[in-house]
Amino acid sequence: MKNLEEFYTQKVKGFDKDIEELNQKLFSFSVLRLIIFLGTVVAVYFASVNAKYVIGVLCVGIPLFLFLVSKYANLKQEKAKIQELINLNSLELLVLKRDYSKLSTGKEFADDTHFFSQDIDLFGEGSFYQISNRSKIYEGSRLLANIYKENSISDIKLKQDAISEMGKKVDWRQEFSAMAALTKTETSTLTIAKWLKNYQFFVPKTMSYIPMVFSVFSIGIFITYFLDQIPESFLITWLVLGMLIVGVFTKKITSLGQSATKMKSTFDQYNQLLEMIEVTDFSSVLLKKHQANILSKGEKNSKVLKKFAALLSNLDRNNNLLYLVFANGFFLRSITDCLAIEKWIGNHGDAVETWFETIAFFDAYSSLGNFAFNHPTFTYPEITNDDMVLKSKNAGHPLLDPSKSILNDITIKEGQFFIITGANMAGKSTFLRTVSLQIMMANVGLPVCAETVSYSPIKLITSMRTTDSLTDDESYFFSELKRLRYIVDEIQIDRYFIVLDEILKGTNSTDKALGSRKFVERLVKSKSTGIIATHDLSLCEVANEYLAVKNHYFDAEIIDDELHFDYTFKDGICQNMNASFLLKKMGIIE
Repeated sequence: MKNLEEFYTQKVKGFDKDIEELNQKLFSFSVLRLIIFLGTVVAVYFASVNAKYVIGVLCVGIPLFLFLVSKYANLKQEKAKIQELINLNSLELLVLKRDYSKLSTGKEFADDTHFFSQDIDLFGEGSFYQISNRSKIYEGSRLLANIYKENSISDIKLKQDAISEMGKKVDWRQEFSAMAALTKTETSTLTIAKWLKNYQFFVPKTMSYIPMVFSVFSIGIFITYFLDQIPESFLITWLVLGMLIVGVFTKKITSLGQSATKMKSTFDQYNQLLEMIEVTDFSSVLLKKHQANILSKGEKNSKVLKKFAALLSNLDRNNNLLYLVFANGFFLRSITDCLAIEKWIGNHGDAVETWFETIAFFDAYSSLGNFAFNHPTFTYPEITNDDMVLKSKNAGHPLLDPSKSILNDITIKEGQFFIITGANMAGKSTFLRTVSLQIMMANVGLPVCAETVSYSPIKLITSMRTTDSLTDDESYFFSELKRLRYIVDEIQIDRYFIVLDEILKGTNSTDKALGSRKFVERLVKSKSTGIIATHDLSLCEVANEYLAVKNHYFDAEIIDDELHFDYTFKDGICQNMNASFLLKKMGIIE
């Protein structure tokens, strides 16, 4: 903890110094920009006696001013990125103090019908998603949620290698996240990709050469004008003609320009993200595979996307009145820009969605790598193919404060089923979620909260927090029956680790005991692997009939009229329940 705290603190201090230096540069450019502006105004005033001098001054002053504006904007962008880097490292310092208030809960990704997300605190306040997610774009956040919910046991070793590599690339991850955080758009990348695929071309092919011819004539007219061969009226007439030609397409150019304004920032940032991915030398198979998605025909698609961002910027210049009049009137620039944009869309529009998906993948894996980096004591499970499903030494719940968490050893083989009894608040539910999260995290490829782990991959399915459905007019009991039916159906077609917590709570104790026993017997006969927690000690009798069933418990002791828990996983059946004691202790009964 101290090493991580020192690491992030030093990062913040270093970026604070960078901000100070940039502020000085920004001030210098502001002053220089003001001097050029005022100088141009004064020069125009003194040159106003001769129109040619005025045009000459503007031809020098305006480009120089625009150049300084561009340099200033670049510095502002650099400052914004460094500020994001400060925010990233400051956030990690808060997280180390277990303050997650600034992190997204991911509650929009919750799914009551999912295999396990409802039961293991995957989404919501204080959830696993909240403490682990550092994705900066929505698509990355959504992909991360889908990775957690995927319940896939394929390519775990490849996932581990990729996460481990990302975890070590701290500077790369932070640079990527900072740039991704600056990506602001009014529309999602999904909408942009759809817009590109469905774009309707409007510039006629005949216009592919007219702007060039028109521009050549404009340059000739300029030269002859400065040589006093033609009057100013002819120059103005030519300007009006150019504006009329552009005016034919004004409505569609304006529409495209509005779309360009909305998309420009996204493409500006995304080409930088693509470039970071392209130029990085990844070693893990999975990262290389996704990197290859943005490399086509030996060409770096970041440059292709950067060109498109530049084309969109060119069209955006129509917001400048001087550019709108002179560039369009003499050179038909808007038509040329639209032609270039449409040519780009024709060549690359269909590929953009894949580029966006690749960026989302690296954004999501940056979160996974960050989690691995922030938990150096966690262990990557050794993936096996034997009958030992899970063997963990000193396993703990990853969401609990490490200083207060009690660690336990877990060993469960293929086909075994544990019945766990114990007093209220003794740790049964926490243990179930510890095991469930170990399986989920192992399948994702993450390191888990344990000293050593041996794991034979298996999918996870749970029933721990069934709720009634008012909208479907369902009782709690019927909702639970549907969940159990869902589990029975799933284990017929795939292999699962089943985690159950006090099933059939919606019926009377006798019916509950009988039903629970029959259900567990069915699971055992199907050679399923899993755990069930219960207060019903009669369920433990199943172990007398089936060798695959093992009884375990969590205990509580009353010492000096106070209840004490050791939260230790033990073999056997719990004998000490605490409901009556608590009722008396709280003055509810005598």
